[in-house]
Amino acid sequence: MGRVSIKNVSRIFKKENKSGTEALQNVSFDVEDGEFVCLLGPSGCGKTTLLRIIAGLETQTSGDITLNGVSITGPDPKRGMVFQQYSLFPWRTVIDNVTFGLEMQGIDKAESRRSVEKYIELVGLKQFKNSYPYELSGGMQQRAAIARALANEPEVLLMDEPFGALDAQTRNILQDELLRIWEQRHVTFIFVTHSVDEAVVLSDRIVVMTARPGKIKEIVEVDLPRPRSRTSPEVNRLRDRVLKLLQEERFKR
Repeated sequence: MGRVSIKNVSRIFKKENKSGTEALQNVSFDVEDGEFVCLLGPSGCGKTTLLRIIAGLETQTSGDITLNGVSITGPDPKRGMVFQQYSLFPWRTVIDNVTFGLEMQGIDKAESRRSVEKYIELVGLKQFKNSYPYELSGGMQQRAAIARALANEPEVLLMDEPFGALDAQTRNILQDELLRIWEQRHVTFIFVTHSVDEAVVLSDRIVVMTARPGKIKEIVEVDLPRPRSRTSPEVNRLRDRVLKLLQEERFKR
């Protein structure tokens, strides 16, 4: 179970002897258990800041965020994080990277290796489990990072533009793979992206944010069956609607 509730969250970055920069302003929405929600908005609107606060890597200036009714005050294995950069340890093989979180919890290395085999297979890296990151493509490295996050069996998986550095073809493939994993694992996903196409293909709902300070502009329901054709009339209409919301914010800047 992984229900996230965000209530009146604001974040102000302050520098000594200078006025603060308001990144987020009174952000409130809920993410239901097993839901796939994308955060979308102009650059600098606070999407990543909000994700990092949910992860417990940063703190809000005001407001509250809870997971299953318990306030988030710091990092926890119940909330996995996948960054845009692959963040793998270059001196560790795929399987040793994936076991890292379990080892940090004090689980025996041999036991950790046995327990993560299913996640390595889930992301399609069984043949490469003994390979080092430099031997993998960018897409494969990101698969390993996803497996590492899943190995802790989180209730919520937070993803910060995980496919942003990949070519379009690889990105589309990994989007499909991510949906397959989501359907199998029933993990709650909160996914930051700059891509309207990505948000429309992946989401149950799209949280569209305003230009800084980031507020909720509109929450768009994506009531379309999966798998979604990227060129269907229904997808195109939804894409146009979301693009217009973003364009309104661009013209305000």
